[in-house]
Amino acid sequence: MGYVFDFNDAVNYDQWYDKPQNRFAADLEFRLMLDMLKPMQGDSLLDIGCGTGASLLPFLGRGLQITGIDPSQYMLDIAFKKVGHRVDLHRGFAEDLPFDDNSFNYACFITTLEFVEDHRKAIEEACRVAKDRIFIGVLNRYALKGINLRLKGIFTKSIYNRAEFFSIWELKKIIRAVLGDVPISWRTVCHFLSASGKITSGIERSRLVQRCPFGAFAGIVFAPVPRYITRPLSIKQTTNAVAG
Repeated sequence: MGYVFDFNDAVNYDQWYDKPQNRFAADLEFRLMLDMLKPMQGDSLLDIGCGTGASLLPFLGRGLQITGIDPSQYMLDIAFKKVGHRVDLHRGFAEDLPFDDNSFNYACFITTLEFVEDHRKAIEEACRVAKDRIFIGVLNRYALKGINLRLKGIFTKSIYNRAEFFSIWELKKIIRAVLGDVPISWRTVCHFLSASGKITSGIERSRLVQRCPFGAFAGIVFAPVPRYITRPLSIKQTTNAVAG
């Protein structure tokens, strides 16, 4: 089941976005997500672990049919206040999505895998319900910010005590264990511990800088190539007796 955010977690998580330096980081993360996922107008998207709705907002106004799912009713209540009926919100778990196969064009995880119990099952479910592309955004295990959050968790209570951090290489291994040797693209942002402004923003958006594997936020995109299992069919053959 993983960790389900309670009321205080939901409020604190939502308030995180009120700080200017955090809004700057979130903007970089969402720009990366949109640039890598490239959603097309008229298509459908599922945000797995949509939380308080911050990751839903960048998709609004793009002509998409948007669905969000999260296991925490407290998170969903806050999300509904932001997006209303513009997004179809559901309560559920990443490892057991209540949707039919190929229900969506795209699926995304934004700092969701850190809190699920079975990472491989969550990715398998995303591959089942999405047919075009899947984006995974995680807190980078090997970034300075990720290391700092883990160290803070030793001394103070935080939701990140409940989180499991990933590296790009670990995520690629999990994805290929599910899908085989599929093409995977990755980039990172948030390379500075605390900075904002035009110069920093320009550096962060550089494709060369985003190829550095140590940014605090890592984004991975891949196509959920379908896999088929075939079985031989028996062939019935009739023979005519030949008179001797």
